[in-house]
Amino acid sequence: MTVGTSVGTTVGTDGVNGSGMPGLTRTVHTKAELDAALAGRIGEVAVVMTMGALHDGHLALIRAARHAARTVVVTIFVNPLQFGPNEDFDRYPRTLESDVALCAEADVDIVFAPEVAEVYPGGQPMIRVTPGEMGEVLEGAFRPGFFTGVLTVVNKLLNLTRPDLAFFGQKDAQQLALIRRMVVDLNMGIEIVGVPTVREPDGLALSSRNRYLSDVERRTALAMSAALAAGARERTPREIRAAAAAVLAESTAEDRTKADSSAGPEHNGAPADPPLVLDYLALVDPRDFHEVAEDHRGPAVLALAARVGATRLIDNAPLNLGEEN
Repeated sequence: MTVGTSVGTTVGTDGVNGSGMPGLTRTVHTKAELDAALAGRIGEVAVVMTMGALHDGHLALIRAARHAARTVVVTIFVNPLQFGPNEDFDRYPRTLESDVALCAEADVDIVFAPEVAEVYPGGQPMIRVTPGEMGEVLEGAFRPGFFTGVLTVVNKLLNLTRPDLAFFGQKDAQQLALIRRMVVDLNMGIEIVGVPTVREPDGLALSSRNRYLSDVERRTALAMSAALAAGARERTPREIRAAAAAVLAESTAEDRTKADSSAGPEHNGAPADPPLVLDYLALVDPRDFHEVAEDHRGPAVLALAARVGATRLIDNAPLNLGEEN
């Protein structure tokens, strides 16, 4: 297989995609090229929006889109609007060539990989989509302006790709809820499909930022999925919060020592791996992302965000209170 990322690049595979031709994935970089690539296609169009550095979580979204639609478009765009001044925009991994190869293997029809000037031709946009109250809590509180940047670029990419369906991961639960709300409130007529979180064998939720973690940081990060699992085994909001917090406390305590002494006696009693620095642990109503009351029954999301070293990670578990989780 030959891979390239120049204008109008086509990558061949052995599959059959929505173009009706054997395994042709076309990479485009401008609105004009995207319009030409979409012209004349029949049947439903699905879009999967990414910032690249594709992993199995993205591929799960692509597989779901491939199953549901005749034409699948994957967008690859590192959106500057959703990064704060002290965040990782400059070091965010950019792996377009390997991303295109993965898309070709997954029978994607079109990869749309625009430059910043193509998405924001006038520079910083004067008009943006603001998330309202639901976007001011949790992630919105810890990352001011983040959801405005996300909703603005999602709105623009939906307008550019004109899909019937759009697929997003449930790992970004608050983002998914806000996108659904935007599509309803703005009468956009697009079906938003959530796809369950994909995890590593050790339980860590897949994320492009996982590659930042050292081995010891990764071991610390596993407390996040362990906390969610502990909370999911309980039944009442109070019990759920307490069980998850107890697991996290073991990873955030300053005097925690290494559970694994196999590194040698010189490390026994040494400080733990970099501890989890917790931003939030919350049990929220997925309709508005406010904390649920003790008598809440029905859907809920146990959500958390934390830093391990220089890397910030998020995770969540969807629950249904009043039923066995």
